[in-house]
Amino acid sequence: MKIEQLIEGIAAKNTIHGKKLQKNFSLLKEEENYISDYTVFINKYKGILEKENLTFDDSINYYLKMIGDFNEEMLDFVRTGKYRNTSFDDVNRAMYNNPDVMVSHMHGLLLSQFLWKHHYSVYQYFKNNIQKYTPIKTYLEIGAGHGLYFEAAMEKIGDDCTFEALDISESSLELTKSLIKSDKVLYHLKNVFDYGDDEKKDFITMGEVLEHVEDPLSLLKKIKNLIKPEGTIFITTPTNAPSMDHIYLFNTVQEIRDLIDEAGLEIVSESYFVSEDVDLEKAEKRKIATLYASFLKIKNI
Repeated sequence: MKIEQLIEGIAAKNTIHGKKLQKNFSLLKEEENYISDYTVFINKYKGILEKENLTFDDSINYYLKMIGDFNEEMLDFVRTGKYRNTSFDDVNRAMYNNPDVMVSHMHGLLLSQFLWKHHYSVYQYFKNNIQKYTPIKTYLEIGAGHGLYFEAAMEKIGDDCTFEALDISESSLELTKSLIKSDKVLYHLKNVFDYGDDEKKDFITMGEVLEHVEDPLSLLKKIKNLIKPEGTIFITTPTNAPSMDHIYLFNTVQEIRDLIDEAGLEIVSESYFVSEDVDLEKAEKRKIATLYASFLKIKNI
């Protein structure tokens, strides 16, 4: 299915959102690798759908269900200025340990990587920069989710590396396995706080996880304990992005930077991607979602 057909299928069921995606596509198609990246992805994704006895129509419905959930959360966020959920245990029961909910949500997020400009841009930022932090002999991804970042890491790092994926959701790990299709990957169905600090890694990726926990500082400190002294950490997290599974609210990019510094880490490289066509100052003033990404090292004291 071509990206134009996917957008048309979404627009047929949600005209307003379809127009937004058309605008996104007009910008995305100018990106150098976008069409080729999407083509490789969609061919693999077709196989995932067939394995799960699903169709692209099912996938579109999952995506639009996610959009509906986001819109509901946004209405509450605009009214209160807070995320609706504050307890990890409540979200864990309602979502992470609920296969039907989790499968639907993960398929929606997977499509968003190529439908939303800020999601694709941060994905490219990771792909274009990870090789700067070699050698990488041990790679761990926390919250592997849909598996796109993991797949990119394997492609960029090469075979001479041990790859591990960790997630608290069995549904997420199964989706990662379906996309990766490699027997070289070690999968861990567990909480990162239950993961031992004895075997430290050269590189750790943690995409959009900080906002899912009650205490992101403790999580960053845990990640610091898992990385080698000269190793590198890649994180992403959004500001002002209400979702049914988002717990911790970052209001500004500076709040994220301050947390990184407090955890004993330093920023080597960073970027941010606003979800709408406005600058960062206006985005933060208007509470428009912005996706922050950075490569981190342990701070020299």
